[in-house]
Amino acid sequence: MKYEPKPNAFAIPVRVYYEDTDAGGVVYYANYLKFFERCRTEWMRFAGHDQSALAAESGIGFVARKASCEYLKPARLDDELTVGLEVEKLTRVRVVFRQHVRRGDVELVTGTVEIACVNMATMTPAAIPDFLHQKLEALK
Repeated sequence: MKYEPKPNAFAIPVRVYYEDTDAGGVVYYANYLKFFERCRTEWMRFAGHDQSALAAESGIGFVARKASCEYLKPARLDDELTVGLEVEKLTRVRVVFRQHVRRGDVELVTGTVEIACVNMATMTPAAIPDFLHQKLEALK
């Protein structure tokens, strides 16, 4: 069955470089979490906010709380991939993203990443600002 992303999903292109691969010539499993992070960061930029500005202006940041991945098929050197996200769950402090990596229509990796909003000075939970919470709601 072909995956049909939600109309409000977000995705970025990623090319596999030599540095992303292991001795077997496939993408090293932990690098998919880096690809997921890049996608979330680029979504924030697309939404009009970058991580350093949020820290400087609002005193908040986002930290990974939990991550899980299912590795279905390997990606290899020079592959052109699409890394995407959708919001699965949203609270005032946490966001659970459903993320994927695809080569064309072929799903290679799926996963969920839970992030928490924190006060950068104290590293304690902080409410996601309303302006950002509304943009995250739109991804549900």
